[in-house]
Amino acid sequence: MLHKFTRRSTLTMAVSAAMTLGAGLPAAAEEWKPNKPIEMVVMAGQGGGADQIARLFQSIIQKEDLSSMPVLPVNKGGGSGAEALRYLHDSPGDAHKIMATLNSYYTTPLRTDIGVDIEDFTPIARMALDTFLLWVNADSEIQTLDDYVAAVKDAGGSWKMGGTGTGQEDSLLTAMIQKEFGLDLTYVPFQGGGDVAKNLIGNHISSTVNNPSEQMGFYKAGKSRPIVAFTPERLVAFPDVPTARELGHDIVYTMQRSFVGPSDMPAEAVAYYTDMFRKVSETEQWKTYTQEKALMNDFLSGDELQSYFLEERDKHRGILRDLGESS
Repeated sequence: MLHKFTRRSTLTMAVSAAMTLGAGLPAAAEEWKPNKPIEMVVMAGQGGGADQIARLFQSIIQKEDLSSMPVLPVNKGGGSGAEALRYLHDSPGDAHKIMATLNSYYTTPLRTDIGVDIEDFTPIARMALDTFLLWVNADSEIQTLDDYVAAVKDAGGSWKMGGTGTGQEDSLLTAMIQKEFGLDLTYVPFQGGGDVAKNLIGNHISSTVNNPSEQMGFYKAGKSRPIVAFTPERLVAFPDVPTARELGHDIVYTMQRSFVGPSDMPAEAVAYYTDMFRKVSETEQWKTYTQEKALMNDFLSGDELQSYFLEERDKHRGILRDLGESS
């Protein structure tokens, strides 16, 4: 695998060097522009956090005139993101495809033999780290984490926790909660976080670990209630919601919101997209969105991003192994 990292390191070093030139577009990006619409592949279904962010970026890029061609989100969430991973894998060198990733970027190739190694992909930009809270319907009598644990135990295995596909972020966090508290519950997978949120409000499931963006509309309407946050510190958007850690349970989990390209993407294209997303990250619209939706704005690119991906893959391999999901 050494030759892959070397090739990618050389590419990202070239991009980094290009981006130090002047205050305008990088030199490499000035020499290249997309000549047809750009596919923004989303590793999840419509309505969830990844889909919402992809369409927000589409809007910002258009509004700020950051691309010479339109950016078109395309949902490929089948097989917990396997559909998107294979699609990008089978498009080497394509300068008009980028992919919006989440943590299934690591877990799906680890859980399923789909012939994809994420080290082959081209890192472009990490925009933020998304957060998770435990939610119940506002009509529930549950007010605290202790209330929740007692209610699940009283349900005797019939409690339904909704989430996105098996092996994805929601199911991993659910498994961590089960392990920490010794809970027996039924995990119900849906196509996307939007469907999960709707089913909680419809009382088809009893709880979720939705990202804030997926539940925010229902929360503001008084239809859902956050019980605990799985973050290192309390979220500004939810100052009254305690963290699991401060309640004595060291469960911290975040989801990266990043973009990658296919293997062997031309360096000029990488520079173009990296600069585009850097400018997106600096817009007031994006900064406001991250504050309102409780995301941690944290831009990263190049070799640092690739190192982050590989470190997170190792962490998720350990999580899956502990949960019996991977060898």
